[in-house]
Amino acid sequence: MNPKLSAVLQERPELELAIEVSVSGQFCELFGRDGKLLRRYAVSTAAAGVNANEGSFGTPPGLHRIAERIGEGVDKGMCFVGRVPTGEMADIEGSPPDCRTEGDFILSRILWLEGLEPGLNHGEGIDSRQRYIYFHGTNEEYLIGKEASHGCIRMNNDDVIELFDQVVVGTPVYIAP
Repeated sequence: MNPKLSAVLQERPELELAIEVSVSGQFCELFGRDGKLLRRYAVSTAAAGVNANEGSFGTPPGLHRIAERIGEGVDKGMCFVGRVPTGEMADIEGSPPDCRTEGDFILSRILWLEGLEPGLNHGEGIDSRQRYIYFHGTNEEYLIGKEASHGCIRMNNDDVIELFDQVVVGTPVYIAP
């Protein structure tokens, strides 16, 4: 577990879990307070690589926290627009379709991230929260494990629901290149 995550858990005894995202490995790991690895999930980070700049479509590096949990109790595959469930269910593709779908659909659950490092992922022009960086489900599950998102951390829908059910607002997240 990254030392920055350990430090947050030391400072915040009410927090039990931490998440570390490996952009190079295309996975995230859920750790307990004791540093024990509890679960590893495959993810899909930005096709544009690691970049915190607004408009870069990159995945921002560094220490974050879960600022909001959105979508508790909605059905798997529910589409969100503007962080609001639309009532529409997406066709979740487990294998590549004949032609790739348009857009970066946000499905099932949202864990909205807030950057905690001024000058890196927090502040004017680089702010993860203002860039709407989330963990979320995707309709393109066949791309999980590959850099394919527009900056967010995409997950299989079952996995994002499982992760969502375990974490709280304030859970620290470290995104490593």
